Amino acid sequence: MLRIHLPDAAATEALGSRLAARLADACRQAPLVVHLEGPLGAGKTTLVRGLLRGLGHTGRVRSPTFTLLEPYELPRCEVAHLDLYRLADPAELDYLGLPDMLHPGALVLVEWAGKGGDRLPGADIRVALEYEGEGRCARCEAGSSRGEPVLAALEPAPAAPVPPKNHP
Repeated sequence: MLRIHLPDAAATEALGSRLAARLADACRQAPLVVHLEGPLGAGKTTLVRGLLRGLGHTGRVRSPTFTLLEPYELPRCEVAHLDLYRLADPAELDYLGLPDMLHPGALVLVEWAGKGGDRLPGADIRVALEYEGEGRCARCEAGSSRGEPVLAALEPAPAAPVPPKNHP
């Protein structure tokens, strides 16, 4: 698990942008599912905004709270941003076209994934955002072997060893 302190919305968007290229590369062969967890207002849609910007989206990023789904056709992948907070029944995912979203080149970002029940695929990556002091904290973990290299790329590089000083 990777834990990242996010002092403000800009840092949350920057994390999304850092994730973008890795996620686009990882979904080329098979769809990649990312579960975004956290209380209302924790920054889930802010993270998605940064991710979409990192993938080249220049338009408005809407929260799918009322529409349940916001699709984005981008050059590197298709992104489906789902917010299941208002989902009444997991079977509604079929009406939203979830089965058709799960194809190579697709990145599926799901807020409130627990509401999807067994109709929703398991997470390749889980990002849990929580309040931490004045900012937020993101706990990122792989839910599958496909998610592991994505998160490994986010980890800070180990500090280079300091060479010993030559003493006369």
